[in-house]
Amino acid sequence: MFFDYFGIIALRGETIGIKSKKENNMKATGIVRRIDELGRVVIPKEIRRTLRIREGDPLEIFVDREGGVILKKYSPIGELGDFAKEYAESIHRSVGRITAICDMDTVIAASGAGRKELEGKPVNEALEAVIVSRKRTVAESAKGDTLIPVTAENGDPGYAAELIVPITASGDPIGAVILLSKEEGANISESDIKVCETAASFMGKQMES
Repeated sequence: MFFDYFGIIALRGETIGIKSKKENNMKATGIVRRIDELGRVVIPKEIRRTLRIREGDPLEIFVDREGGVILKKYSPIGELGDFAKEYAESIHRSVGRITAICDMDTVIAASGAGRKELEGKPVNEALEAVIVSRKRTVAESAKGDTLIPVTAENGDPGYAAELIVPITASGDPIGAVILLSKEEGANISESDIKVCETAASFMGKQMES
């Protein structure tokens, strides 16, 4: 997952050096923070912004063999990576559209002709805003709608129709099921919407169980 890890390496008990982690390589940032009397440490704003860490985000805590403490952003959907891929493929076969499933940061799984443009890529901030809104979004270029970019990297991939259905668990937005089409004049049908809403609801309930 791109830019979804950061580590805290313990030094001499009270002082820590914060390091970022990308593709399993630790990179020193040169930032040092002290732990307070309650065991808390402030993650610098720059690192929170870069790694897209928001207030209230869950973090997993790991300890490595060298005595380091590593914090990893926790993604409920990411924990179901293989299941998400199978589900995306199933939806694609059912509706014949490019299908993607994302969490709040990354496209976890994708199926169809545009899979390589999507899978494993960080989500666009505009898509993140739609997920946070918890509102289903339909956009069709044939009707003059502006489509929301899915990833932060692919610019204008030439999609003609788009459906975004947020996934919620215990009332909190955790991701989305997305349908896309590059076919000129394509439209999103009621059947497409029903399939994606069912998938989003099922995945949300899986996260709660």
